[in-house]
Amino acid sequence: MFTKILIANRGEIACRIIATARRMGLRTVAVHSDANAHDLHVEMAHEAVRIGPAPSAQSYLDGEAIIAAARRSGAQAIHPGYGFLSENPEFVEAVEAAGLVFVGPPASAIRAMGLKDAAKALMERAGVPVVPGYHGADQSPQVLADAADGIGYPVLIKARAGGGGKGMRLVEKAGDFAEALASAQREGQAAFGDPAVLVEKYVTSPRHVEIQVFADGHGNVTHLFERDCSLQRRHQKVIEEAPAPGMTEGVRNAMGRAAVEAARAIGYVGAGTVEFIADGSAGLAEDRFWFMEMNTRLQVEHPVTEAITGLDLVELQLRIAAGAPLPFEQDDLRINGHAFEARLYAEDVPRGFLPATGRLRRLDLPPGAALFERGPVRVDAGVRAGDEISPWYDPMIAKLIVHGADRDTALAALGRALGELRIAGTVTNAAFLRALAAHEGFAAGEVDTGLIARDLAALSHEPAPTPLIVALAGIAALGALPGEPGPSGAGRGSPWQALRGWRLWGMGCQPVSLIAEGEALDLLIALPGPDRYEVTPRGAEGADTLALSLAPGPEGGGAWRVILDDHMSEVVIDRAGDEITVFAEGRAHRFTRRDPLAVVDGAGPGGDHIAAPMPGTVKLLRTEEGAQVAEGDVLVVLEAMKMEHALTAPRAGTVERIMVPEGAQVSDGDILLALAPADPAPLAPGAAGSAAQPPGETG
Repeated sequence: MFTKILIANRGEIACRIIATARRMGLRTVAVHSDANAHDLHVEMAHEAVRIGPAPSAQSYLDGEAIIAAARRSGAQAIHPGYGFLSENPEFVEAVEAAGLVFVGPPASAIRAMGLKDAAKALMERAGVPVVPGYHGADQSPQVLADAADGIGYPVLIKARAGGGGKGMRLVEKAGDFAEALASAQREGQAAFGDPAVLVEKYVTSPRHVEIQVFADGHGNVTHLFERDCSLQRRHQKVIEEAPAPGMTEGVRNAMGRAAVEAARAIGYVGAGTVEFIADGSAGLAEDRFWFMEMNTRLQVEHPVTEAITGLDLVELQLRIAAGAPLPFEQDDLRINGHAFEARLYAEDVPRGFLPATGRLRRLDLPPGAALFERGPVRVDAGVRAGDEISPWYDPMIAKLIVHGADRDTALAALGRALGELRIAGTVTNAAFLRALAAHEGFAAGEVDTGLIARDLAALSHEPAPTPLIVALAGIAALGALPGEPGPSGAGRGSPWQALRGWRLWGMGCQPVSLIAEGEALDLLIALPGPDRYEVTPRGAEGADTLALSLAPGPEGGGAWRVILDDHMSEVVIDRAGDEITVFAEGRAHRFTRRDPLAVVDGAGPGGDHIAAPMPGTVKLLRTEEGAQVAEGDVLVVLEAMKMEHALTAPRAGTVERIMVPEGAQVSDGDILLALAPADPAPLAPGAAGSAAQPPGETG
């Protein structure tokens, strides 16, 4: 066994590998870019080596720098994690040429599965069922379009070097093929340096079921059962589970045999995942599943397999890489209970799941959650409170894993755990994940890859905050929570603190203005007595005044007990400057205190400007100055996190000015182009001739 290993990765997977290595008594070496110098994986490791600036191409994709770091530190092996160089055969060969061990399969196995077209041809020869499609070398648009016509729509265009949904497009009809092909090729080139694609029949009611395989260097190959990864958005996994709902022993054995044969056919060693697409229209069947691809590395969702088998897959990887045989045979393995994994991201769900950034002011995990350890609730995270979610890398915050005796028990635990998360400083998809966990069809095991798209509106709906939650945000925005100095500046314990709302001739009211989901909320707040408040919405006809009281909660840390109409409830309030987050009923409600004199500049939906909704690169300009555009026309294609995002015209008009060239790096909120101002609506007879109010919130 090795005594020291280097982890050629960052974030939660680097932390997860370090946790197992330390438990095994191995010394660990972290690598980091300038953007990650103070990250958790650097803190957890025994040693750390800088490998370059923030861009991945100059750091985590710099194989020479990583190998140099390993040799300099005395590491004997390199674990690649997933992503970055984990499936790069040239990197494997360079590691071995340097006299080091690569914790993963041989370069030949990675090459065999690295290009989807060649992999499918190889699997056909090995007798593994393959989805009908075109996997040829001729990549001319006409040949590909003819192949799609021959296969029959709908079809799926897939980057042959792809993964994670990048370079993948579903095409419903022939007229959309050319544009989808161009987009998939651009994304494949950007993400993998390879624009080549394959075209496959799109299976209706598809289920994504994958088999975890393990092989050693002594000819032994086993599978560790299946995972269902059908809950996907834009071909990216959202919630995974093991075992798959509706799985029978016959189908499990058939898939397991096919996966083992796939691994044997390429001389595989280590951990790998063989992914199948299954027709779920009439339940899983032995003759209705087909090979999609093989991931020649550890998968993001491996913890659910660990939960149901009791095995540590990273420990197995390390032992096999050191030359040990598999410590079990197929008949030794059993499934214990059920497990789910939910991927928690910094992303804005109502805005189309746009990646988000920000500093994590607060990161409260579910009570009793174990970090990187199997248990009823497990969390694998690569960040802590105070860390920055930067635009440079994947915006994953953590993976939440739950395990229960059966599927219903585990799913209920997932919903509870998601409701107990408290994250402030960035938007997250936690509420969306909780809605998925409560989805009636998902709860019944009726899953397929189209579930999220079909019910997206309901799943991504963010209910408006209740009047009580708005009132609490207003109190926090004023700095008027019990024990706070308050507007007068009186310190804690000052007798004047209890008199913040006192006036000679009755109570005084203090106004406060908030923004929530783009909507202005104006309040009047009176303080009739110590820790008592009366909050009245302004401008809301018929709105009632809320009379409530507050007291510190037993947990501390921003927890409060609220009494309204003789009913007590608990909330947590987080405030930093003008940003307020109220955690209540399993949701995080975000507010911003608004300067009532602020004027909106017109950028955004329905305005005169197109602004970047996230940091990224202007990949394509689809218009020019002076062009007439209609509402919904695609004007700019922005690339962020190696995914393309189309920005459309919010209204009909004329492109007045383009502010950025193709290839420009832009930040969240940067103005990309301007439309000529919309003609003001004609005035009604007798109306005053005042200027039109600009769109957005009013003062």
